[in-house]
Amino acid sequence: MCGIVGAVSERDVQAILLEGLHRLEYRGYDSAGMAVVANDGVLGRARELGKVAALSESLAKVPTPGKVGIAHTRWATHGEPSQVNAHPHMSGSRLALVHNGIIENYQELREQLKGEGFEFTSQTDTEVVAHLIEKLYRTSKDLLSAVREAIGHLRGAFALAVVHADEPDHLIVCREGSPLVIGVGIGENFIASDQLALLPVTDRFMFLDEGDIADIRRTEVTVWDRDQIPVKRPITRFEHALDAADKGQYRHFMLKEIYEQPKVIKATMEGRLTDSRVLEEALGNGAGELLADVKHVQIIACGTSYHAGMVARYWVEELAGVPCSVEVASEFRYRKHVIQAGTLFLCISQSGETADTLAALRQAKKAGFRAALAICNVPSSSLVRESDLVIMTQAGPEIGVASTKAFTTQLTALLLFTIALARHNGMSPEREAELVTAIKALPGQVEAALALDSAIAKLSGAFIDKNHSLFLGRGSLFPVALEGALKLKEISYIHAEAYPAGELKHGPLALVDGEMPVVTVAPNNELLEKLKSNLEEVRARGGQLFVFADGESSLKSEAGTRVIQIPEVHPITAPIVYTLPLQLLAYHVAVLKGTDVDQPRNLAKSVTVE
Repeated sequence: MCGIVGAVSERDVQAILLEGLHRLEYRGYDSAGMAVVANDGVLGRARELGKVAALSESLAKVPTPGKVGIAHTRWATHGEPSQVNAHPHMSGSRLALVHNGIIENYQELREQLKGEGFEFTSQTDTEVVAHLIEKLYRTSKDLLSAVREAIGHLRGAFALAVVHADEPDHLIVCREGSPLVIGVGIGENFIASDQLALLPVTDRFMFLDEGDIADIRRTEVTVWDRDQIPVKRPITRFEHALDAADKGQYRHFMLKEIYEQPKVIKATMEGRLTDSRVLEEALGNGAGELLADVKHVQIIACGTSYHAGMVARYWVEELAGVPCSVEVASEFRYRKHVIQAGTLFLCISQSGETADTLAALRQAKKAGFRAALAICNVPSSSLVRESDLVIMTQAGPEIGVASTKAFTTQLTALLLFTIALARHNGMSPEREAELVTAIKALPGQVEAALALDSAIAKLSGAFIDKNHSLFLGRGSLFPVALEGALKLKEISYIHAEAYPAGELKHGPLALVDGEMPVVTVAPNNELLEKLKSNLEEVRARGGQLFVFADGESSLKSEAGTRVIQIPEVHPITAPIVYTLPLQLLAYHVAVLKGTDVDQPRNLAKSVTVE
């Protein structure tokens, strides 16, 4: 989940690399570094602990000019955050590389290389690769050959970019399980972990397949597949607006992305609905035939995407009458499975590069599932390219580490999928038309929920001096409570737990007192009366209730209870609308506490390692 950027140009690349690192900082911000082949053939390197700003300050004092270079922003996996563990890593004074991913057999290689006289200065797995390539380069005197041979010795997931001062006119890159994109310019070319890093210099991109290795030169890019056969990868133009990576008028990316939700939910629906039905063809060729065969749905995801899958389980079983299982990808990978005939394997990931989810997909493709469907936000991602069917979420780039618009667009896509599946399992045209109407109302209802921002901001002051909180929900709103608790703990560092409200008396009630805020989502559905009883249990113990409730619920603010009324919504779409107030609550609490909202400690956006 580190960030890589590189450039080969006729101009000085230092500024290009720095800007790329700033745009990639959501991928990791423990340390940052840069290596550039100078015009005099010297390989210069700068590394700093902390965010990219520290590196920028260092380079302002001691520049590293040159026309070929690589840079990196790190999220620590091997070795503590420190200058010595920061990338780029070097072997001797002539070779440098940057790496995203994990080398699983690095200890074995490290001992072997130490026995051959190589000295290690870091605790990282990456330094092993640098020394291994340098060892092979001494024999071949060809960087491409050395990298190609070296990756045959590596086990794990990695994207690499390598430069050598003896070959100062190009860089070599490869990818195996970690994202890497080539930016195509005019008389210059670039590489990065994400298109966003390169938008200031190009809008044309080439995506490498698994196992590809590429030679990047100023005027050409040559690519070979894992069988060392030369291949042509298509060049595409970037799809999102150029201001997607800028905060604009907003104080933080997270707030901007919360406010983008009406637009991106609408974009996720576009082209997939008529006035009365879901167009299943939007899922891909043969979708209708496949959906007719589905007898069970297995959902796999991590983090926020897992919560989206939990909501979908309620929908799939209620609307389609099809059994549905949901599991965290990192758990699914390491247990034996009993696969029912006709099981659809459904993966959810914002980035499409989440290591555990990708590994689960690859395992599933060998295990006998009926087919694989991906719900994802990145068209060029590995998850999209390796799945049989795909629903793109159209959220656009999400920079804030705490996911917001990705979650609600995932829910929108999951609801579209569920309705298409339900049609093959007896849903009437009238019921489908009712649900389509409810979906089309979502952008306006989300706008109305955002209008509660100022009221929620005032409410957030009650959380500043609290260390713990409890979130409650029932039915399909229980996963929304889980997501609300996750958002609060991610960015405000307040310990937050979520429970089904009916479980309150089976343990969590022991925690309730005047210092434990209890946040509840209460749409006007068939479980509302049960939920009211749970709230009375909290009030009787002196707990402080914060309730987001339907205006028709008859819940009112009174001593010990603060109610914010949410616009009336259809019961099926309530999980989407009720997510917004919890996002805003977490955001405003974090702002008041002075935490780093967009880059919370210890977390990174795209989890491309296990």
